[in-house]
Amino acid sequence: MNAYDVIISPLVSEKSVESIKQKKYAFKVLPSATKRQIKDAVEKVFGVQVEYVNTLNYDGKVKRQGRFEGRESAWKKAYVQLKKTSKSIEFFDGLQ
Repeated sequence: MNAYDVIISPLVSEKSVESIKQKKYAFKVLPSATKRQIKDAVEKVFGVQVEYVNTLNYDGKVKRQGRFEGRESAWKKAYVQLKKTSKSIEFFDGLQ
């Protein structure tokens, strides 16, 4: 699996922007990715040192269109904590 396939997109919300001060970043990742794969991907793509990774699995929301009911896709969120000696991720620097 390619490192660029593991990370789908960065997540920018009030909570994630506040956690940037502690060098903690949030990403939407591939649902089948493991913590080790996420760590390796972030280190390779952004050139930083990762201390640990926390992940959360989300079920898709139920949506209705008239009498038809369906679900959105399930997805996975990863919180990545960088080491104190590591540089920050440049993409998130303008959000602080």
